[in-house]
Amino acid sequence: MSDEIDGFISTAPQLRFAFAIKAKVGPIQDLGRTARGHRRIIDILGGEVHGPKLVGEILPGGADWQIVRADGTIEVVARYTIRARSGALIYVQNEGLRVASPEILARMSRGEAVPFDSYHFRTAPRFETAEPTLDWLQRATFVGVAARAPDRVAIGFHEVL
Repeated sequence: MSDEIDGFISTAPQLRFAFAIKAKVGPIQDLGRTARGHRRIIDILGGEVHGPKLVGEILPGGADWQIVRADGTIEVVARYTIRARSGALIYVQNEGLRVASPEILARMSRGEAVPFDSYHFRTAPRFETAEPTLDWLQRATFVGVAARAPDRVAIGFHEVL
């Protein structure tokens, strides 16, 4: 490989903040141990979207389908809808991992608030919309930096440049 290609491979991407969501969530529905693992479902009740690139609201009716691994790592797959200020609808599928010590996970499961820097919670969202002015959402890669409170989730979405 040439030096030019080697330099490209080791170049770190940059991130640009696009918008944040604050979603209200319902209580954990604990389905127990299934064939795939310890399954939990958390309803998304609504919320808000604010940022330099998108403003709107999260519509009620989505949910976060979780698998709790044997080591305590939580696999999240959230699906919900954003209505942009313009009225355009945006489908969101946001997948990620939440990792914390057993003590922090136990506190979170009991509904206690914990410092956001006491755990790792990152996501990789995908967006779909029929609105041409929002097509940039479907053509970019994003990383979500998330925080969980007992009754809500906040996620800052950063576009990978």
